[in-house]
Amino acid sequence: MTIEILVPDLPESVADATVATWHKKVGDSVKRDEVIVEIETDKVVLEVPATSDGVISKIAQDEGATVISKQVLGILSTTQAGDVSPATLTQANEATPADRKSAAIEHDHSDAESQSPAIRRLLAEHDLNAEEIKGTGVGGRITREDVEAALAKRTAKVAEKAENTVSTVAYAARSEKRVPMTRLRKRIAERLLEAKNTTAMLTTFNEVDMQPIMTLRKQYGEKFEKQHGVRLGFMSFYIKAVVEALKRYPEVNASIDGDDVVYHNYFDVSIAVSTPRGLVTPVLRDCDKLSMAEIEKSIKALAEKGRDGKLTVEDLTGGNFTITNGGVFGSLMSTPIINPPQSAILGMHAIKDRPVAINGEVVIRPMMYLALSYDHRLIDGRESVGFLVAIKDLLEDPTRLLLEI
Repeated sequence: MTIEILVPDLPESVADATVATWHKKVGDSVKRDEVIVEIETDKVVLEVPATSDGVISKIAQDEGATVISKQVLGILSTTQAGDVSPATLTQANEATPADRKSAAIEHDHSDAESQSPAIRRLLAEHDLNAEEIKGTGVGGRITREDVEAALAKRTAKVAEKAENTVSTVAYAARSEKRVPMTRLRKRIAERLLEAKNTTAMLTTFNEVDMQPIMTLRKQYGEKFEKQHGVRLGFMSFYIKAVVEALKRYPEVNASIDGDDVVYHNYFDVSIAVSTPRGLVTPVLRDCDKLSMAEIEKSIKALAEKGRDGKLTVEDLTGGNFTITNGGVFGSLMSTPIINPPQSAILGMHAIKDRPVAINGEVVIRPMMYLALSYDHRLIDGRESVGFLVAIKDLLEDPTRLLLEI
């Protein structure tokens, strides 16, 4: 008996997808619910599991192929692995010239192509051969740590060779690599261009004295973590302050739809997260109803899903306002780009000790720049500046967050 391996139902906003990674080859046995192949859309990676125990008898769509919902990816034979002879597999894969070509390509696939898209890109970027790297992941798959170890080993060899070389060797040639852009990266590019070309974007700045929040975290951080099982980070303060400011300036929480302005009476905040596949903005919903601990737990869960490639379309859909924290990478100041169809995005930056004047005296304080990029078609200078000042006041006096003043 044979079972067709089908592309899962794609979200309504996704027309097609790309076959990202086959985790099995023709002749490999699989267990029920074991992931056979990954399908990459411009938003998420979908895993296609086996619906039954069996053996992969045919691969119809190779890696890189464009597919649509319910298209046949391959054939799974429910016969046990030991009961399938090479002749049976040959017959299954040589029925047509196209199938013979598919089988030949499958036979020529290197170990690198059996890895995840992120690992394949790392191997390509650093010109590494997967066959020379011993994978320590599940099923012998190569992990990021394996790649880093291989790079360190290669660097050490180069250094040793340089020490033993008397003469100085000039660079003999320059080279280039061409790596295909992923669907997610293409979509990010499209969205960024859309924001630049369809909005009247402007950025305004302010700065915040983070000493009160840092003192609060130092005083209660340990108790908070013991009671709630999650660290008290900065993001929960940022989100609480943003929600309160959005309540005061509803234009910032609105969006333009044709000739209409849509005002939202709920507070779904997108959080920019850097993942191996690119920048994504999962949504934290109903932030006004969440406690500090619930916000921290939700952010941690979304970050882990993003890192593991488990974010769903629902996680990424919606959002009325975006927060991006370039400070975690050391950014001192930036002009973030709006996430359409939203009307504004808030950029948080690195906290640096700087001399500031307080009560006529110069003191050293941990200061952070805020940047608000907004659509000037909807938000005027009064609202944008007032919005930033409200966030500044709330962060510099966290008691206001509790009292909502």
